Amino acid sequence: MQDHRLNYFAHESSYVDDGAVIGNGTKIWHFSHVMPGAVIGERCNLGQNVVVMPGTKIGNNVKIQNNVSIYEGVELEDDVFCGPSCVFTNVMNPRSHVSRKNEYRRTVVKRGGSIGANATIVCGVTLGEYAFIGAGAVVTSDVPAYGLMVGVPARRVGWMCQCGERLHPTGGHATCARCGASYTETGGALRQVTPSRVGAS
Repeated sequence: MQDHRLNYFAHESSYVDDGAVIGNGTKIWHFSHVMPGAVIGERCNLGQNVVVMPGTKIGNNVKIQNNVSIYEGVELEDDVFCGPSCVFTNVMNPRSHVSRKNEYRRTVVKRGGSIGANATIVCGVTLGEYAFIGAGAVVTSDVPAYGLMVGVPARRVGWMCQCGERLHPTGGHATCARCGASYTETGGALRQVTPSRVGAS
């Protein structure tokens, strides 16, 4: 049952184990399970059937849609979006009969990253700030900040603005048609020069 002394909401069908740390304003929905040692920030939203394992860290304002498991070794920074049924792993070469708990690889999704439905993030990679992973993509290597990734294996096909609109750099420069933020592209990397003038609401 929900303990109304808490500053977060957990549906009565969910389990939040002793030793989990949950921030103010977070909501945990039906049939989800947060295990001991998991750390979840403020104003997060965990959808139905989400599992958060020990040793994980989730920042503030993270949205995790239905049927996502956050395994040990995974860290989600602030403002990350995980689409329905996206997949994280934590071992490169699993075998049921071989224990590899000492071989977990760290996976980090930097601030503002978005992961599309049914995408797979193979362990040991870092997704840069505001990276955008298309639905069904399989990410096997690091992703640059603002990178738009699609396919199996995922490849970069463009850049995305911090607000989520696709950018179209010309001559190494791009300005978002929606929010007005400007960027420069050099050496396969994108850098924000000026922030949004109108907000990304």
